[in-house]
Amino acid sequence: MDKFTHLIKLSVGTDSIETLAAWQQSGAAQTADGLPCHVTRMWPRREAEVLNGGSIFWVFQGLIQCRQPIRRLDRVMGGDGIERCAIVLEPGLIRVSPAPRRPFQGWRYLKPEDAPADLPANRQDEDELPPELAGALAEIGVL
Repeated sequence: MDKFTHLIKLSVGTDSIETLAAWQQSGAAQTADGLPCHVTRMWPRREAEVLNGGSIFWVFQGLIQCRQPIRRLDRVMGGDGIERCAIVLEPGLIRVSPAPRRPFQGWRYLKPEDAPADLPANRQDEDELPPELAGALAEIGVL
């Protein structure tokens, strides 16, 4: 089996799956070819593993709630002349079983075996639970 890994990132500036989706669709977080992206200062050292089937898992209000497959990594130049990494993502957000996550800075690697499972297709369009309720249910293993 080919080796791959995921990334995990706190969603800063958005507080739900819906607000992240709206921000990505607004064009503020898109590449020249119209794909959603997240620009970060650090380039993943494990690039080959990330690009071999990895996703970025988004954390909102202390819970991992969705993911996006990573398509590619682009080098971009910031307005300050510093080169950065644009993590280019597949359009659309895939909801996952909510899982608690403590705050952290930047992004981190997430082992595939530690990643929460995708919600079944028939649950992808359900309304989000309030974060406190989803967190409590996840902690006791109900979600």
